[in-house]
Amino acid sequence: MSGSGGPAHVAIIMDGNGRWASMRGRPRLFGHHAGARRVREIVEACPDLGVEYLTIFGFSTENWKRTQIEVAGLMSLFRSYIRREARALRAQNVRVRFIGDRPGLDEKLQAQMDELEEMTEDCTGTNLTIALNYGGRDEVARATRRLAQDVAEGRLDPHKVDEETLPRYLDTYVLPDPDLVIRTSGEARISNFLLWQSAYAEYEFIDTLWPDFSKEIFADVVASYAGRDRRFGAVKG
Repeated sequence: MSGSGGPAHVAIIMDGNGRWASMRGRPRLFGHHAGARRVREIVEACPDLGVEYLTIFGFSTENWKRTQIEVAGLMSLFRSYIRREARALRAQNVRVRFIGDRPGLDEKLQAQMDELEEMTEDCTGTNLTIALNYGGRDEVARATRRLAQDVAEGRLDPHKVDEETLPRYLDTYVLPDPDLVIRTSGEARISNFLLWQSAYAEYEFIDTLWPDFSKEIFADVVASYAGRDRRFGAVKG
């Protein structure tokens, strides 16, 4: 929790790019490019809103089911986004991390991801985490495999495994849990995003399509969070 009562960590399911493009008679990739441009504005808005951590859902493990043309276009977009934004992110003191099943992505993209993480590793401003080839169930499965291997090799006592143990094996082990999860485009589902981490997050489902999600809308959603009564399962006397 940030000092102002607002969310320190906001996670966003950036939905609606395809519909935004269709409404304009354009191909879906046109909407994805518009959505990528919107990311910069939201990242830049974080410091003034007290948001220290921003996690965005870029590409899910289920998105491979889309057409080959769209998937190829998205991969090209991710490569160009990293190439175009790298210096600006560093100049803005933004620390970038990627989560997801990285080996499932092409080697050139992986190399760019590694380079951007290294380029910004000493940045102390906003922590931007980008989920690529990410799925919450897949993340938990991968974490469980690593945990099981440590048990099998004697590095971990199975009797000491509790709900504090698994998070150390998740992709997000260095991040705090999200306080607020936003999904754009009017869909009211979480789509396999940060399943473990969002157990006590507040959710905001808004009708705005992602390319239209302005910093003003972001500020309004963050402000509304401050008025919520978060009890984490307890009852106030």
